Amino acid sequence: MGTEKKLSGSKAIVTGAAQGIGEAVARIFAREGASVVIADINLPGAKKVASEIEASGGSALAIKVDVTQSKEVAKMVEELLGRWKAIDILVNNAGGFYQFAPIGEVTEEQWDMVITLNLKSVFLCSKAVANHMKERQKGRIINIASKAGVHPNWATPSYLPYGTAKGGVIVFTKYLASELAPHGVTVNAISPNTARTPRLEKLRGEEGLKKVAETNPMRHLVEPKDVAGAALFLASEAGRYITGINLNVNAGSVML
Repeated sequence: MGTEKKLSGSKAIVTGAAQGIGEAVARIFAREGASVVIADINLPGAKKVASEIEASGGSALAIKVDVTQSKEVAKMVEELLGRWKAIDILVNNAGGFYQFAPIGEVTEEQWDMVITLNLKSVFLCSKAVANHMKERQKGRIINIASKAGVHPNWATPSYLPYGTAKGGVIVFTKYLASELAPHGVTVNAISPNTARTPRLEKLRGEEGLKKVAETNPMRHLVEPKDVAGAALFLASEAGRYITGINLNVNAGSVML
């Protein structure tokens, strides 16, 4: 007799899932029985992940979406509800930044771009599924925040707009968790330390990543699969009464 899969029959959206943490989350969700939407502005990358999941026996669908645009997000959710009739899990993973700079070198355009990508996108996607989940009296929303939203990276370069946005994601999570809790919907955040993703490898380089690893007590980088495991726990039945938390996956670099 086989072991029952933890997300069997669930329908999940993972944003920014063409690579990195989002990809790892999508893969582990599919492996545990969920049908997963690989939602990303990078459609070729999303299709590659979806096809590999399908080839390994899972269920996945690639959708191109700019999660900073309300019309595109609404269209995606409408399409999925027409296809699936239900959305059980939303993982707001899309985000990031592409440089380090002190405040004097941060332009207004850069500030707006980073806040929009990392914080507004979480609001738009959550808003698009919230009423549906309330009506069904069930659902999971998981927001990928960051250690940068909890505490500045004092030993390695930090970026003010990104840390501010991720701090906003953590507070947003608590407010939305409070609002949706009476309707059986949980809302939680996960804050990784710098993880070994393609984007961070390019941004920090191998030496930079080594320095990050040296700043935590376990002397290891967080891997995307570590964040994915935490997301699986929160999405599963085991996490049904956990809401409003920020789960730090950071090898001990911040202990709260």
